[in-house]
Amino acid sequence: MFNSMLDNDLYKFSMQNALFKLGYSGVPVEYKFNCREPKIDFTPFIKDFNDRLNELYALKFTKEDLDYLKEIRHLPDDYIGLLKHFRFDDDYVRANYDHKTGGMDLRIVGPWFNTILFETPLLYIISETYSEAQKGSIDVAREKLMIGINGIPIDFRFADFGTRRRHSSEWQEEVVNILLSNAGKQFVGTSNLFLARKYNLTPIGTMAHEWLQAHQQLKYKVEDSQKMALENWIRVYRGDLGIALSDVINTDAFLEDFEDPFLYKLFDGVREDSEPNPIKFGHRIINFYRNHKIDPKTKSIVFSNGLDFPKAYKIHYEMHNLINASFGIGTKLMNNWDYIPLNIVIKMVSCNGKPVAKISNSPGKGMCESPEFVSYLKLVYRVK
Repeated sequence: MFNSMLDNDLYKFSMQNALFKLGYSGVPVEYKFNCREPKIDFTPFIKDFNDRLNELYALKFTKEDLDYLKEIRHLPDDYIGLLKHFRFDDDYVRANYDHKTGGMDLRIVGPWFNTILFETPLLYIISETYSEAQKGSIDVAREKLMIGINGIPIDFRFADFGTRRRHSSEWQEEVVNILLSNAGKQFVGTSNLFLARKYNLTPIGTMAHEWLQAHQQLKYKVEDSQKMALENWIRVYRGDLGIALSDVINTDAFLEDFEDPFLYKLFDGVREDSEPNPIKFGHRIINFYRNHKIDPKTKSIVFSNGLDFPKAYKIHYEMHNLINASFGIGTKLMNNWDYIPLNIVIKMVSCNGKPVAKISNSPGKGMCESPEFVSYLKLVYRVK
């Protein structure tokens, strides 16, 4: 761990500021950890996990941290002033272990403002603790990285999205240094604020699924929730951070809501995070803009679904002359060692005491604790 409050992803701060501005700081929410890899025994890592959690609870924002955040133009002074007093509070984290199966029930429960920054640190604590026990080879990781960036297309653009599932903070920093030395202008930034500050990189991050999920149980009708989440984003950021997340329900539901010119004109583009066929998705978005008399080359798609360099290059060659395509590479960049890394997430499962859901374009990436609410959401959005 970098032992810094900035060792976190920008989109968590972007959403925290937005919910503060909209008056949702005190809304009660709950997040749940999910390991998509079956039969992982977490019990051998309990002590190390708890020790690292205690390090997290001891952190606070320094003056240098806050001064850096003030340089990010979409984060206002009144919000940053609140962070001066922000702490990670262990009252909001609940972890239970099944010693028979090795499973872990990890939840974050509390006011939205107080809990939103937990996700990324908790995930990388789990990922680092597990990864270090695998005794992988750093030489293999270095070789795989260099093979990946060998022959990188000159107009290819990608960012580091790998903080959550990294092998370690040391490896993430080494990768950033290798990319700075070998990937040139193709490497455009990182989601990690600590590394962005240290290496004068562009911090990258807009909204995550929880932003749209929470709106399912705020003051809006469920059928209006996705559209209101996007409109509220515009209310706060006035055109900044203009990449809309397209797969909380699925692409069909997103594009139906995105038909409003207020949205498709003001947002700079969309992010794809669960399409089984990203190239097909890209052509669909291109045709959407063309059908609305907008030149796709003035818009963007950020691809971020389980990418490695070969997959990203394939999408790039298909898309780069048609739309501004860029790529967020995560696990395959920051945990590319000679073992299978954990496929782990923390997602919001309730807001205001009621269930929320992510359905997505890939069934394995959906998450909700209420089958009844999922059925209702699918009915409302006409999901087949």
